[in-house]
Amino acid sequence: MTAGVRQEPREAVRPRAPRRPRLPLLLALLVGVAGVGYRLALLLADAPPTNSDEATMGLAALHIARGQDFPVWFYGQAYMGTLEAYLAAPVFAVAGPSVLALRLPTLALYALFLALVWRLARRLGGDRWFALLIVGFLALGSDRIVKNQLIAGGGYPELNPAGVGLALLTLDLCAGRPVARLPRWAAWGLISGLMIWVDPLLLPYILATGAVLVMWRHRELAGRAGLVMLGALLVGAAPMLLDSVRHGRNPLAAVLAAGGGEATASWAERLHGGLVLGPPLGMGLCSPGHCAPWQLWWAAVFPIVLVAATLTAWRTLSASASASPLAETVSASAAAAVRLALVMGAAGVLAAYTVSNAAGLTPVESARYLSCLAIATPALLWPLWSAARRRTGAARVAAIAVLAALLGTATVATAGAMGTVPATHAEAARHRALVDTLLELGVRHARGDYWTCNRLTFASGEDVVCAVVDDELRPGFDRYPAYRRAVQRATDPAWVAADGSPLAARLDRRLGPARGELRLVAVDGWRIYLPRP
Repeated sequence: MTAGVRQEPREAVRPRAPRRPRLPLLLALLVGVAGVGYRLALLLADAPPTNSDEATMGLAALHIARGQDFPVWFYGQAYMGTLEAYLAAPVFAVAGPSVLALRLPTLALYALFLALVWRLARRLGGDRWFALLIVGFLALGSDRIVKNQLIAGGGYPELNPAGVGLALLTLDLCAGRPVARLPRWAAWGLISGLMIWVDPLLLPYILATGAVLVMWRHRELAGRAGLVMLGALLVGAAPMLLDSVRHGRNPLAAVLAAGGGEATASWAERLHGGLVLGPPLGMGLCSPGHCAPWQLWWAAVFPIVLVAATLTAWRTLSASASASPLAETVSASAAAAVRLALVMGAAGVLAAYTVSNAAGLTPVESARYLSCLAIATPALLWPLWSAARRRTGAARVAAIAVLAALLGTATVATAGAMGTVPATHAEAARHRALVDTLLELGVRHARGDYWTCNRLTFASGEDVVCAVVDDELRPGFDRYPAYRRAVQRATDPAWVAADGSPLAARLDRRLGPARGELRLVAVDGWRIYLPRP
């Protein structure tokens, strides 16, 4: 033994790493489970209400599951990709077609969104309590929010997880993570390509995060990484590109043509719908179907938050530019760049919506176009969280007040959405009774209005095929023309109309005992008209 050398215990030479607080993570897990559970309970109660547009996606999924058809676009148009139908097709193959089966993939996408946004908030803010705040806010669900997240009507449920995924990949690539860089480049390109095919609403985020990648990693992009990313992007967008080549279609022109329709809104209507109603509706602060005046406070605060988030990110970037190139500095600078990209993406989404006719003509329903504002939540709320953590000052009091008001208003809106569930469930039960009655009567072909037909066809699993007519009994817009052809070949198809509808009033005039006239079979909420032989 060597004299004079004191042996140190092993623990003394291996300092323990500081323990990370697990309470925020556990709370976030509980809140996330509650958010998913709330939405699952809605689905089991037939909420939010379905319609013929969602049924059209369900019919596409049914055709894919049967190997009957493999549509690129939402039936009846040359834009809005059918990714939701392809996700639902395996569920249909196992469980059969239903609204619940159609929405199970969208529920999974929401759960993925919460998991990704927790990670993004941690990476951007470095604070688990901040990440818990973000998850808690996004676990709430107003009427408009749960419709965006759960209804498989084309292009909305997949936007938020895709956008957050792009932000995380951009952060990893800019921060210089050495592991699996080429797969990360491929994932960024594939997600971007898929979303370009599915719905152009995510373009502001794709362009903003893409600009960050070009500025930070232009040398890497000039090599294999750029080729991999571009190749993956083309793979993701392949359904759109191949269809465009095959049929000579221009999806961008189709989107622009559908954006305004023939009616034109004034600029006052657009600004009111986009800048006053848009932010509260788009971020889940409004009651079902409308915004009460007191719920519009966020419209005044949102521009301030947007500017504050921009300035905060820009200052961090400017400070990092002159700092030493340590790993911590590079990571902070990359986080600031991604926060700036998210803010710019949100501003781009809001601006594009505000200049559209939809913002002025149908602001409440068209607020679905603002669903991807949720992607930027960690960037938008970061300045408020930073100010709230200060020990003293008016800014701290104001920030806490805004965050509390945000959570409180969203909670009230969520409670309002829950209050509509009994009526929605009752309406779904009446529709099931309608389908059962038609099948009992032996009806296999029918005519009805747009909002009746595809829903009826999907609910019956195509056992009842419906062709669309307008209120004057003239042929209407059939998204799937084969249904009209089948009804035209049928002998004496029935008519179906909702109680109190203009179509029902028109068909009531044809009731009578004579041959060729109609006889009525009433179902709660519906009227079935059968031709007399």
